[in-house]
Amino acid sequence: MMRDQDEAPYIVIQRDSGGGVGSFVLGVLVGAGLALLFAPKSGAETQEDLKEQARKLRTAAEERVREAQRQLEERLEGVRDGVQTRFEDVKEAVTAGRSAATDARSDLERKLQRSKAAYRAGVQAARETIAADAGEDEASGD
Repeated sequence: MMRDQDEAPYIVIQRDSGGGVGSFVLGVLVGAGLALLFAPKSGAETQEDLKEQARKLRTAAEERVREAQRQLEERLEGVRDGVQTRFEDVKEAVTAGRSAATDARSDLERKLQRSKAAYRAGVQAARETIAADAGEDEASGD
């Protein structure tokens, strides 16, 4: 079958923005405008309806703003808690690292002191041995 020549291709664009205040306001305004066009009411009644719709719109907008503010505050609190936790973790890690470095330094200093003492003892023992050998050589060479 052939396509009908009058049928033109079309594109549908869909946007998932999760609603929002702008869409809500647009819907209210379009609804209010259509109500004005099709409602057989007097000017005073129409004005009163418009005022009521404006009050409802204001109340709904205020509620949405409060809800958005509440959600933002919750998210900020979560972020603050996460940052504080990470800060405390880093602080603890730094403290542990400093403690480990101090312990390692103390251990190395003790080992160095023992090595120096052993060196001195070895030097002293070598001197005593040399002196004793020299004394034996003199005694046997006489």
